[in-house]
Amino acid sequence: MIRLSKLTDYGFVLLTRVAGDDQKSWHTARDLADDTGLPLPTVSKLLKTFGRGGLLIAHRGARGGYSLSRAASDITASDIIEAIDGPIAFTDCMCATQPDACAIEKHCPTKSHWARITETIREALDKVTLAELARPVVAEMETSRAGIAGCRGGHCNSVPGTPCSCGDDKHIMGEIRK
Repeated sequence: MIRLSKLTDYGFVLLTRVAGDDQKSWHTARDLADDTGLPLPTVSKLLKTFGRGGLLIAHRGARGGYSLSRAASDITASDIIEAIDGPIAFTDCMCATQPDACAIEKHCPTKSHWARITETIREALDKVTLAELARPVVAEMETSRAGIAGCRGGHCNSVPGTPCSCGDDKHIMGEIRK
């Protein structure tokens, strides 16, 4: 199974909180820990990591804190992952920081395929911005439901056993009632 590390997951939580708060220009570690429910030491570690990675700017002083280094629409999911975990690579041989990581690399029949897979995933992550991730999920769901032309088989239903949000009470969770 391919998974993000827990720290990377927490990093996304933290940055979406920073990006989603239009009321504050910068945030303290304590405020972010309180707002997200993440432990303060973890928040502090992530803030420093994102600062070193060029995603956040530290503001010193009594009223200091952290702010995004650039617009949320210019920060991608791959930027966030790489700031914490390093280069995106599906296998060791695809990681530029670990040359000769594999004993069979020179004779590997799948290396070029892993390169293609890694590049495809990287391109997909580059298309997802922090601004998109910071938008409330409800707004995203409503937008996608509104885009469905003519509900078929309950595709726009959000609660099992209830009529679809398309307004047609004949569509109940995957079945069409007569």
